[in-house]
Amino acid sequence: SDNGARWIKTKVNVEDHIENGQGFVDDYVSRLTMKPLDRSRPLWDIHILNVKTSDAEAVCVMRCNHSLGDGMSLMSLLVACTLKASNPDAFLSIPAIKRREHFLSIFVIHYVVSLIWNTIVDLLQVSATVLFLKDTKTPLKNGGGSAENNPMRFYHRSLSLDDIRFIKNAMDMVSYDLLSMMFYSGITQTAISRYLNRQYGNTNVEGGTSTSDLNNIPSKTRLRALIPVNLRQEIGIQPVAKMLAKGSKCRWGNYNGLVHFPLSISLETDPLVNLSKTKSIMDRKKHSLMAALVYSNNEFIFNIFGPKVGAVLFNRTMSNTTTMFSNIVGPVEKVSLHGNQIAYIAVSAYGKGNTQALLIHFISYAEKMIISIGVDPTVIPDPHIICDEMEESLKAIKEALSVKNDIK
Repeated sequence: SDNGARWIKTKVNVEDHIENGQGFVDDYVSRLTMKPLDRSRPLWDIHILNVKTSDAEAVCVMRCNHSLGDGMSLMSLLVACTLKASNPDAFLSIPAIKRREHFLSIFVIHYVVSLIWNTIVDLLQVSATVLFLKDTKTPLKNGGGSAENNPMRFYHRSLSLDDIRFIKNAMDMVSYDLLSMMFYSGITQTAISRYLNRQYGNTNVEGGTSTSDLNNIPSKTRLRALIPVNLRQEIGIQPVAKMLAKGSKCRWGNYNGLVHFPLSISLETDPLVNLSKTKSIMDRKKHSLMAALVYSNNEFIFNIFGPKVGAVLFNRTMSNTTTMFSNIVGPVEKVSLHGNQIAYIAVSAYGKGNTQALLIHFISYAEKMIISIGVDPTVIPDPHIICDEMEESLKAIKEALSVKNDIK
């Protein structure tokens, strides 16, 4: 132009000009973790993000204080607010699920003795954890610092429930509850082992040579997970009115106890080895009164000494262990919320005093199983790799069982 202005060529980064839907959602939810709930209002809020992602046309983020209820209480409330996707005028039918009763046989003495022994061992482990026993510092642990000063980030991965049903039938498992926790623990152990091996391998890389295929995991690595155990007699999704009824066996609120679950951190050539190890530990944990004792003990401490003392003991348990994972049963068929069909449900947690850099939640929904992980990105900058390893673990277990059944 007359004043000397002219067009010049420049390099354009397209990503600077196009909004990534999933990235926007991830950043938005991460910022929410640094914003406390307004205590002058009911301790929940809902954020509707009209942003398309690879999984859904839009995202609804429901945030609530854990004091309102545990995972099963809140899931039952969510289901009560939905209708069947296949029939918009009908509510979701809720199947009745009760715990299997344990009948004592002629081996009653052995049953009682092993129950007492398992409880004593678990009690000593929990006491030691609160007092002094710490997990090994690994790339998954933030060295005892608090994650509350860092924004959490959340990621999820959807898998097929058909694969889990295949594993259930191949292993001839009757109890789906036992299978689910055994299975989730098994793939978590395998995925975490492979992730840590990759991290230690990358740390030891010299001259650009990768060592991730070798066994780089330090020996005697202690890594434990906290697992919430539902203590209700009637489990699964329940009608909210029934949960709120006086004397209900599926009562509303937080009614679970934490158990300590040691994770076997090692590279196994046979993917079924971790499942076998997990089943052995899970059988023993289920034959123990520790979960109920932890709940009763926490209730006693909070009532007698107050929430500050209870919070200190709880935070010590969190800081001395590495992760926490849980399993929540979601709707068995697709549902809609206010006329919008729900594509997936991903659950996670965060909070003041949280000292764990990795939280893992498994939730079933219709024909999907969603793995949802929450991480402190300053400790775990590549959580998608953990999701990838979990997918690979599931695939390896299914293939191993297929081969095993063919041999038979």
